Amino acid sequence: MQLSLNPEDEAFRQEVRAFLKEKLPRDVAEAHSVGISVPKVALKKWHRTLYEQGWIAPAWPEAAGGTGWTLTRQHIFQEECAQAGAPSLMPFGLSMVGPVIYTFGTVAQKAQHIPGILSGDVWWCQGYSEPGSGSDLASLKTRAVRDGDHYVVNGQKIWTSYAHEADWIFCLVRTDDQVKAQEGISFLLIDMKTPGITVRPIVSIDELHHLNEVFFEDVRVPVANRIGEENKGWTYAKFLLAHERTGIAGVASSKKAAEELHLIAGTERAGDGQRLADDPAWQAALAEVEVKLAALEITNLRILFASEKGGSVGAEASILKILGTEVQQTLQTLAMEAIGYYALASHRDRLEGRSNEAIVGPDYGETVYANYGFGRASTIYGGSNEIQRNVLSKAVLGL
Repeated sequence: MQLSLNPEDEAFRQEVRAFLKEKLPRDVAEAHSVGISVPKVALKKWHRTLYEQGWIAPAWPEAAGGTGWTLTRQHIFQEECAQAGAPSLMPFGLSMVGPVIYTFGTVAQKAQHIPGILSGDVWWCQGYSEPGSGSDLASLKTRAVRDGDHYVVNGQKIWTSYAHEADWIFCLVRTDDQVKAQEGISFLLIDMKTPGITVRPIVSIDELHHLNEVFFEDVRVPVANRIGEENKGWTYAKFLLAHERTGIAGVASSKKAAEELHLIAGTERAGDGQRLADDPAWQAALAEVEVKLAALEITNLRILFASEKGGSVGAEASILKILGTEVQQTLQTLAMEAIGYYALASHRDRLEGRSNEAIVGPDYGETVYANYGFGRASTIYGGSNEIQRNVLSKAVLGL
């Protein structure tokens, strides 16, 4: 694996940098800078800008509407977007269900869904977790019973991010309870406007609304909306989760967060009055997480380059999920320690864009608590890190 850039890739970096300087809307960057939840209208605006540039799906093959970029260029693009303060796009269509549809979907399913995912006109959410079925996803209870050309779906999903804003949901449902748990699950695409679907909000510890409960009561879903074969949904779910856990490493955003911590440390002071930049204990903690971040970046690139050369992204993706989320949480904790009592001075109205009052404390402290609160879930969502260690012990170490 060659980490140094050739002249063509360096020129590409400069092209991306110039594009972001010219095209990243100021209101989108500002919305991203003052809150972890960028308003839908702003995020769709940025999505449309990238779509019109032809840069909306860096990881997709050209045949499916992607850029066809090498992994090196994908990595460059992610780094430059993070440095420019561009918000991450909603992942459920582009990074999750989109690859499932263009890999396993029918011609009709691709024609129906891929254009809307690429353009950003159609938003998706993920219907996996249920009460009692989170990391143990195979125990899910939401039931789909065949009735002619439809399935009748009953059950509940939980922790469903942005279901209140989504147009469609991709769901794992049980279609056979007489076989091994993983063998009786199907993968359905469901229009959120279908009668019988109810969405109820969950306000999380960060005091923001991005999570929901989703209830299905006699929801009729066309059989044509099933991905692949009946009872083979676990296969497609594992494919999706491998892609999700690769992307969850968050290398570019963590590198940006580490850089910002160095800037904060030059201003904020420890209890004895010295700058954090001169506090050996605090600096040692930052150096330790930066070493882990460097190792994460190399591991991420190794796995991605192996995939590009024909390998599969399998259980090794769990390494990225574990280390990536632990690095994120450590950086968020250090930010909380650096800001101190100013971390609690921000108000939800400002984080959600409803207030333009001046904040209390330094500008860089505005989102520290919101990021910290949201980040407590990162070692749980996408499959808890404890489960990821079990996956590695079994599939990689053979224990």
